[in-house]
Amino acid sequence: MFINIINYLYSDIMVSAFSIPQIMEMEIESLVQSGYYSSKSDVIKDAFRIFLESRPHLRTAAAVEMYKREEVSLGRAAEIACVSLEEFKDILHDRGVARTLSPDPDTDKNVAEILEARG
Repeated sequence: MFINIINYLYSDIMVSAFSIPQIMEMEIESLVQSGYYSSKSDVIKDAFRIFLESRPHLRTAAAVEMYKREEVSLGRAAEIACVSLEEFKDILHDRGVARTLSPDPDTDKNVAEILEARG
């Protein structure tokens, strides 16, 4: 059986297909049919959220990996890991991950406008 799930870590929707045992598919469908959830996606999102809450080291690992792949900012990665910005910087340091500074086009534009206004 295949079930589509929505990845909740990103603001845009990402649909993925995963193979799960038929009994799980039936259990998920039963939770929706009985009114506990409004959709299969909601069941999966809730299950995944609870999974990561029970295993914070995996939530942190995911945040570090997304940061390394430049999929999220430093601040967003700290938020995903449920730690402060300073704690996340320490985590990166402890794992030997170099922090990168990505130029922000809006900041560059604002600086250029300020410099132009100053003459």
